[in-house]
Amino acid sequence: MTRGESFIYKAESKRPLQGYNAPFDTLLHSLVSASKIVSIEVPQNDRILQLTLAPKSAYKKKHIVLQFEFTGRHTNAILIDENGVVIEALRHIDSDSSFRVIRPGVELLPIPPYQHKETQKEITNIEEYLEDKYSQFEAKRVNNLKKQKLLMVAKKRDKLQKLLDKLPSVEKLAEEVKKNQNIANIILANLYQIKPYDTKLKTYDFEGNEVTIKLPKGIVPNRISEYFFNQAKRAKAKSKNVHIEEENLTTKISFYRNMYYAIEQAISTFELELLVPKRAKSQRKKEKIKECELFWIDDYKVLIGRNSKENQSLLKIAKSNDVWMHIRDIPSSHLIIKTDKQNLPDTLIEKAAKLCVDFSLTQAGDYSVDYCKRRFVKIQEGSNVEYDKYKTIRVRKEGVEIRE
Repeated sequence: MTRGESFIYKAESKRPLQGYNAPFDTLLHSLVSASKIVSIEVPQNDRILQLTLAPKSAYKKKHIVLQFEFTGRHTNAILIDENGVVIEALRHIDSDSSFRVIRPGVELLPIPPYQHKETQKEITNIEEYLEDKYSQFEAKRVNNLKKQKLLMVAKKRDKLQKLLDKLPSVEKLAEEVKKNQNIANIILANLYQIKPYDTKLKTYDFEGNEVTIKLPKGIVPNRISEYFFNQAKRAKAKSKNVHIEEENLTTKISFYRNMYYAIEQAISTFELELLVPKRAKSQRKKEKIKECELFWIDDYKVLIGRNSKENQSLLKIAKSNDVWMHIRDIPSSHLIIKTDKQNLPDTLIEKAAKLCVDFSLTQAGDYSVDYCKRRFVKIQEGSNVEYDKYKTIRVRKEGVEIRE
């Protein structure tokens, strides 16, 4: 029902990953859910589909109309009462946009007749036609979504790769330590030569070679050597921890490579929205979540660690009733489902397990994913754990299977 493209199709029913709470959506749910279809009409064989419904929730017998209007720019879905007055609409239209005002409490005027320029092709098999219509629409939508989501993930991956490429090597940092220590000692030996307004020092090093040292701004002469000693200390500390940062960035890049591959392999919009949901992006900004990847599945918050450090963080922040998930016998991302409920829907467990596999591996095959309450997970060392009272779900990852 978009303005650019509106049509009818037939497809398997799937629960949307995201709920909508606009007035039209709320009324649509309360009035239409479980209602009885009294009649279906196409008035004057034009661009309108009318469903006359008898709401189950009504305390007395009454009918409402759910009207779909496939009219290009003013495409709409409208709930109308028995008197032809608008109850609510997907899109409100004011008098400055059209002669047909569509707002709650306003009588709905008929649309002007439309003269078809092309001869309509006769449909011999309506179900086959509607299913084919959906296949075409879904293929186009999957292609567009893939482009968007692959670009989004590629940006994250490339940003991390640039940070990794900029990391100095241990050898380079060792040279920096030696250089700054040497400069600091030369300055100490020649402190008497430095005037408060000097920007550089021309002198000789301890081997008798002439050197020119650029002096830092805003630092008094007797603190300049301390400045260079501190620079040497920072470079030395960085050289000790650079391998940790390198591992952190490398594992995050691997995570996004796995995500990229999973998006490439996705075959439906439903699967693509699960892999990179829109809601998680806005929620991440709201909650300032940095130490993991955030997802929403069936209104449940799902957190996934992108490396060992984040897996450790997830284990620490998870509450006892949260559900923990991990691929059995394979190093993988830890996944936490935030919940206080005792029983979770099977569909939620299946989707979460698929995410856990998709973002941990690219190799196709069948995998066992164990899950249990966080209180039954005992941290051993780092992100290595022992766990008890768990259940197992099998996940099939599609793709090209590599056998050794």
